[in-house]
This record gives sequence, structure tokens and C-alpha cells, in this order.
Amino acid sequence: MGGAKFRARLNLARLLGQCLASTLGECGAELPDLIVPVPLHAKRLRERGYNQALELARTIGRELSIPVDIQSCVRVSATPPQAGLARKERQRNVRGAFRVLHPPGVERVAILDDVVTTGSTVTELTRVLLRAGVERVDVWAVARTP
Repeated sequence: MGGAKFRARLNLARLLGQCLASTLGECGAELPDLIVPVPLHAKRLRERGYNQALELARTIGRELSIPVDIQSCVRVSATPPQAGLARKERQRNVRGAFRVLHPPGVERVAILDDVVTTGSTVTELTRVLLRAGVERVDVWAVARTP
């Protein structure tokens, strides 16, 4: 995922998105009402030029016919990168980092991230989505680190 994330190899994001969509379809996963890619802060988005989670979500949404929602949630804190931080530091780093601007108005959402390590980012985003009225949040990721 490093090439897709840090070197703008978006073709890798599309390929990984197709693989995840295929796996979800083959295993008979219950599909959500919409996909919410983990938002980047505007500063990081300007630096990188793209959101790798959004690139994955676009492919998966197209493959599985699920809308991708980039309007409901924003990252309001320009937190330092999570890489290299211990679990507790990661949790503190993302606490309050997300805000729901417009409740999605659906029962079930899948948060999509490229890599889940401790789960701190997706836990925080799940927390704000549940407070906004979403009933169930699933987490989809291309990779899970130990």
C-alpha cells in the first residue's frame, strides 16, 4: 500500500480496491448503505494530492454499486501521522479529529481505510458516526498490521 499511499501509484489503489470488492462479494458480506472513506485533513490532502482511502472507495463503490459519501464527515484536526506512534499515542492523536457535518441518514455505513493498525482512527470515526444516528458501522481495510 506504500506505493499507492506515498508515491501516487493510484493504479495500485484501484487494483487493491478491485481485490477487496471481489473478496467482499465472494464471501457474501452484508453490504452497507454507503461507504465513508476515512477523510484526510485539508492540509494533508493538499500535500499528498489525493486521499488513498477515497481512491479505494471509488473502485469498491463502483464494483459493488454502493454510494461513496465524502460530504458527511470531515477531519477537523491536522494530526501528525499515526506511523511510529504507540497505541495510547494513536488514540490521543485522533481524539476529536473527525466531525459529522451532515448525518448520512442511513442505517449502515462501511468506513474504508487503507491500513488499520491499532484501530484508533476507525474507532474515532465510528464514534462520531454512531452519535450522528448511524446504527451500524463496519470497517473495511486493505491491510491490517499486527
